[in-house]
Amino acid sequence: NAWLEWMWNRNAIKAVILTFKEPFGTEGRGGYFDQYGIIRDIMQNHLLQVLTLLAMEPPIEADGPTAADHVRDAKVQVLRAMSTLTLDDCLLGQYRGYAADETITNKQTNTPTYAAIHCKINTPRWSGVPFIMKAGKALNERKCEARIILRDAPGSSFLFPSRPQLPPNEIVLRLQPNPTVYIKTNIKHPGFDSQPVQSSMDMSYSSKFDMAKDYNNPDAYTRLLLDVMRGRQASFVRDDELRRSWEIFTPLLHKIENEDIMPVLYEQDSRGPAVADDFVEEKTGYVHNPGSLPGVEKHLQNIQLSAL
Repeated sequence: NAWLEWMWNRNAIKAVILTFKEPFGTEGRGGYFDQYGIIRDIMQNHLLQVLTLLAMEPPIEADGPTAADHVRDAKVQVLRAMSTLTLDDCLLGQYRGYAADETITNKQTNTPTYAAIHCKINTPRWSGVPFIMKAGKALNERKCEARIILRDAPGSSFLFPSRPQLPPNEIVLRLQPNPTVYIKTNIKHPGFDSQPVQSSMDMSYSSKFDMAKDYNNPDAYTRLLLDVMRGRQASFVRDDELRRSWEIFTPLLHKIENEDIMPVLYEQDSRGPAVADDFVEEKTGYVHNPGSLPGVEKHLQNIQLSAL
């Protein structure tokens, strides 16, 4: 996509936020989970894979018999350019009631069930762009997405003095559920009001294609098993990639465990610790925006229906 190429760098992108949310807790698996925590369980592997795919330079080949090494070479270059993580780079949380799981023997456990981590990629393309990884259990929804936040529109505070802080444009790649790409942009408020309001343009597989009749979008593990049978290795971690990923995370993990760093408590079925938005704002300058003005999206839907 040519429109993405010119903007996929520090000049246009303000921050990148990767999010993995599960709406359930350990549910009897606490004894296992308590040995590892959310960082080892999700972030050092799954989310880090998404980060490297987003941040890597275009590989020499993306498909074909020799593409696997080219893709993995590009991912390793990202990892080698990442700074080692410190305590200042992370926020840890634990949902209330986690230790009540009967399979957890240490009732004073400090194992995090939520973490937000600030990563730095020291390359000409990404220098100065904060990458945030967030993952947690017992949250308010199931979701895995990458949110690319673009830099603020120049002069917007002068153009619209009544709204000095316009929401930034965002490109959101939702991996699950219902894979979707959507762009959050500012449009004119419907009616006589000339103030901008945020809305979205989206491409959803379920709405653009007849997935039940003409197409099949298999889940991630099905695709991985098929790659195994076809001998395609691009989706699998190479040994140098694995070693470097642990070099980035291990000092932080040892610090948390050796100094008994206690996580912040948060309520189940919430967005996570109340201070998480403050942490993200401090590291990125991004202010959480819950969405458009009340009623605007419904109003726009009614306009579209009446036009049919």
